[in-house]
Amino acid sequence: MGEVSADSVTLELLREARETVKGSPLGVVQTPLVLWGQTALPPLAGGPCNVHIKLENMQKTGSFKIRGVANQFARRPKGGRFVTMSAGNYGRAFAYACKHYGSQGKVVMPETAPLSRSALIQSFGVEVERVPTSCLMDAVNRCVQNDHMTFLHSYDDLDLIAGHASLGLELLEVVPEPDVVVVCCGGGGLLAGVAAAVRLSGCSRTRIYGVEPEGACTMYQSFLEERPVGMETKSIASGLAPPSAGALPYQLCRRHVDQMVLVSDEEIKAAVSVLYRSGLVVEPSGAAAFAAVLAGDRIPDVAGRSVVCILSGGNMGKDELANFPD
Repeated sequence: MGEVSADSVTLELLREARETVKGSPLGVVQTPLVLWGQTALPPLAGGPCNVHIKLENMQKTGSFKIRGVANQFARRPKGGRFVTMSAGNYGRAFAYACKHYGSQGKVVMPETAPLSRSALIQSFGVEVERVPTSCLMDAVNRCVQNDHMTFLHSYDDLDLIAGHASLGLELLEVVPEPDVVVVCCGGGGLLAGVAAAVRLSGCSRTRIYGVEPEGACTMYQSFLEERPVGMETKSIASGLAPPSAGALPYQLCRRHVDQMVLVSDEEIKAAVSVLYRSGLVVEPSGAAAFAAVLAGDRIPDVAGRSVVCILSGGNMGKDELANFPD
């Protein structure tokens, strides 16, 4: 990341990125933030609380990723040649942007990612290469060195994180001083952006929780070891299972996030099913934060509190839906 550090992320930078995202020709939308009680979701156990749910599953390209992509592409040459790595959602937003801007793109995907996601990315005219998770960066570096492509990082990038922060600034317009904010975490780009937006906006008392799958807990482990770490990851939430935590996201999360918590794959599956039965199609990666709230014991002291929970994406093909009970 060169000279970029957590100190580079200022409220002025995030507000500027918010305007870029709002005005992007990619069509980023302001997604609904609705009260739990205004949905068909069953009553929340553990006592009454004021839970708002941010529906990024209704975002353009099906997830929050288009926010960061909009800010990245606004700061890159139009018609460039770009390569990235993604399990699906970033790749879809990246491919959509490449098509819009007339750029050549390639997405390196872990071979564990659903085939339906590869097909969706390819439908935008972007090449896909599937490799073992441990080989993702090797494949990216080969494209950079041999094919002279520019690498756009899917979670460890200042412009991307600033774009994702637009979600945090957006939710504060509806809930100006939330008591608790719960956000999923993979490489950490979304969590870092939202946490920075909330903290730098003056919400010093808001408790911010990042949620990871037990089998893909790179940021949780990074907090323990006090440095960004990599590990072998495996989870039903493939979008939250990159091989390492991002360096810049780690810095920002250590500065602004109160605690990392873990949920099991079974808890994520249960959350997806509860949401689906209530009319909300949310993929496993997008349901992790909701799973933590639903569990009842992962996010402490929420009774009577104002809570914001982000549903970060809804891209789930028929092949994935078949894995979940009705």
